Amino acid sequence: MKKKIFLTFVVSAFSVANIYGKDLSEVKNSVIEAQKLKLAENTKNKGFGPQSPRDIDLKKGNNKIIFSSAPDYTKMNLCNIHFHKNAEHKGGEFSVYAGNGNGKGYESGYKYSGLLSKKELIPTKEKICPNKNGELKVGETIEVHYVHSTAQVKPGPTLGACLSDSIKNPQLRVEAQVYVLVNDKNALDFNKLAEYGTKKGYYQALNIPTNSGTPVLYEGSTTGPSYNEKGSPLQVTWNVRPKVQKVDINTVGQWCKGNTFNEDHAHGVRNLVTNPDLLSEIK
Repeated sequence: MKKKIFLTFVVSAFSVANIYGKDLSEVKNSVIEAQKLKLAENTKNKGFGPQSPRDIDLKKGNNKIIFSSAPDYTKMNLCNIHFHKNAEHKGGEFSVYAGNGNGKGYESGYKYSGLLSKKELIPTKEKICPNKNGELKVGETIEVHYVHSTAQVKPGPTLGACLSDSIKNPQLRVEAQVYVLVNDKNALDFNKLAEYGTKKGYYQALNIPTNSGTPVLYEGSTTGPSYNEKGSPLQVTWNVRPKVQKVDINTVGQWCKGNTFNEDHAHGVRNLVTNPDLLSEIK
């Protein structure tokens, strides 16, 4: 890269990882370590399948529970869309640790490791997707989960929308995409990213990005901080895209004010699963 371009970039761009100061309420490392130890104790020799989230750049896994991968998402029904503040998975362009957070899933996870311009980081005039655990701000990262089911269901709130009275154990698949929030009307529109309709008889998310690199496919579980100390019993096929897309934070705020899924805030994250006995091998 030419020096002139490089210098301009340094002056006008900021590392997302350093935008906000360290949270003074962050729990100590010992709290997270204790949670991981508890997870290991509560799952040992109990037959739990591979867990999520994980580092998608590391392929090793020793979990011996095998289940069939879910079909391609185009042959399944979209049943839910939700997102987590910070990426639950690690790897690709989201490898910067956000910190331990409050020990209950908030302010932890992983951040976009790239740079954003000063213009993209102009604060919003109103609070975005606020709840008791805070709000979303420019420069922050979200991981969106497009959840799919083999059951004959339609999109709706929570994981319950993915199950039916006819099939209690459908195959589940999550198409995961990580976004960084920018104050830029030219960035992606979250309303469009979450738009859905029917294609060939299946409910589908119509605008999942296709330019985010080769997705990492692996077998895992449901996520969320409620599973920090216990195993998830649900088997999920994951397809995680390694590249981050920029999304207009204002459109995320609009979506939070009303959508089919009754989602009005970002969810917390589950601790990254690092125990090889709880991970599948990525092939």
